[in-house]
Amino acid sequence: MTSVERRRRWSREEKERLVAATLEPGAGVSEIAHSAGIHVSQLFRWRKELCQISAPSVPQLVPVEVVEDRCGRSASR
Repeated sequence: MTSVERRRRWSREEKERLVAATLEPGAGVSEIAHSAGIHVSQLFRWRKELCQISAPSVPQLVPVEVVEDRCGRSASR
């Protein structure tokens, strides 16, 4: 090794562009990673991270049962 290589910093836009390319029909993740000069595992990590961030949180639904109490009033359980 004759020179010191520094770690490249990727902007969020660059990561999103590369991840979006992997989601295209017929896209090869290894080909995209190779063309960007990164390891395939790095691209999979970005994809996992970015997809988790952009996925909307699903509200948890709780079943509710409405019954009448002994006095004839409705009450929720």
